Amino acid sequence: MNLRSLDLNLLVIFDAVYKERSISKAARTLHLSQPTVSNALGRLRDRLGDPLFERSGQGMVPTSRAKTLAEPIRQALDALERGLRGDGDFDFAHSDREFVVAVEDYGETIILPRFVDWLAKVAPRIRIRIRPEPSAQLKGELRDGAVDLALDYFVPQEPAYRNKCVLTETLLSLSRRDHPEIGEKLGLETFLGLRHVVLAPRTNAMPMIDLALSKRGLARKIAVTVPHFLSMPVMVQTSDMICTLPRRMAHLYADHFRLKSHAVPLRMPSFPVYLIWHEVAERDASHRWFRNHLMDFCERL
Repeated sequence: MNLRSLDLNLLVIFDAVYKERSISKAARTLHLSQPTVSNALGRLRDRLGDPLFERSGQGMVPTSRAKTLAEPIRQALDALERGLRGDGDFDFAHSDREFVVAVEDYGETIILPRFVDWLAKVAPRIRIRIRPEPSAQLKGELRDGAVDLALDYFVPQEPAYRNKCVLTETLLSLSRRDHPEIGEKLGLETFLGLRHVVLAPRTNAMPMIDLALSKRGLARKIAVTVPHFLSMPVMVQTSDMICTLPRRMAHLYADHFRLKSHAVPLRMPSFPVYLIWHEVAERDASHRWFRNHLMDFCERL
């Protein structure tokens, strides 16, 4: 294919459909009409000679060719984005600064790997140390500079702590593909009848899915409680249990572990993921460079 003859806007649309697994959601993300996105996707399909996505009960499922293209296209778009931004006050190409980021396994799995890959290309001497999930000492560590940034679902309320919502998430359930009790769609009755692998809560607050069920006088059958998301698909893969976890992570694990994803059979609100730092780092040029680029990556996921 001659790249000069390809409309690069088609790649932006491909990237959005791949992330959202939905033409209508991609259209909203891009502020375009649904027919515009559908027509653009059709043009790209013709150029590449591949359907790229197939409709199913789980939304737009990418083909093998689409999965092969997704990461190179994402990296190319990231490079363009950063080239257009420009960076002036921090010699990132030669800096050997270490940045400490506190995350739980969602950020460690979904957000940081691609960012670290990009960072190795543009600032190869910069180092990242990933701290375990945010703890009770986080506020003091941010204030004292022991931690530069945190990715979390909860934000400190004191005005000295800055935060930005960098993405929002929803939930999906996962089961093994040949689950004997689940058809094309996971219904509420089946959902409640199955045994669940759940994540141990970090706070005393009830997890949002259990809160939604309790308001209707319902409850899940919790079979196993685990400390990390990664345990969940491993257990589900070899059993009749199911698990529920954030959408981006569910898509990743569904592909990797050959699982089937299902919409949660409840009306569930989306929830935010925040990037958090202390005001003492606000004017630090290197910190500003690092956090701005990390924000960009999060917002494009």
